[in-house]
Amino acid sequence: MKIVQRYRIFLALVFVNALLVMVNPEVGFASVENSLDNMNVIFMTLPPIFILLGLLDIWVPRETMIKLMGDNSGLKGIMVAFLLGSVAAGPLYAAFPIAGILLKKGCRIANILIFVGAWSTTKIPLILFEASSMGWKFMIARLIIDLPIIILIAHITERMTNDQEKAFIYENAAKCN
Repeated sequence: MKIVQRYRIFLALVFVNALLVMVNPEVGFASVENSLDNMNVIFMTLPPIFILLGLLDIWVPRETMIKLMGDNSGLKGIMVAFLLGSVAAGPLYAAFPIAGILLKKGCRIANILIFVGAWSTTKIPLILFEASSMGWKFMIARLIIDLPIIILIAHITERMTNDQEKAFIYENAAKCN
């Protein structure tokens, strides 16, 4: 029963696709093809990320991450968070396991939020594509707006999070392996 509970979303997807194939084969087979394409993308993306997560967890000492991105890291922590998020590769959902490892290593919550914000808005390939399609002025204007707003949102969110909630977040991150 635990297996069914664990894979309930996948099983629901299989059921819906099977139902679609029976009711409207053209739409059903298109849905099955899209589902398989999406699963292929996920299976091609996640293994390298999990390998990198394992290496990050083993190779980078907790003390180093606390020094770089911990509570007293200041501007250095913000810059490291932006750098990690900007040079990252992969879809946004890949940022969250990495953020979990960074939390486990003792990084400040605001810096984790900056990392996720940078991953979603300042990735180097995205910036270059944006500059080539929409122009350098647009790209620079967007960055001038985005960078301070990401920092502001991260710090406001961290300030609104009380000590009990922070402890809960760090405890859950420590449980993840």
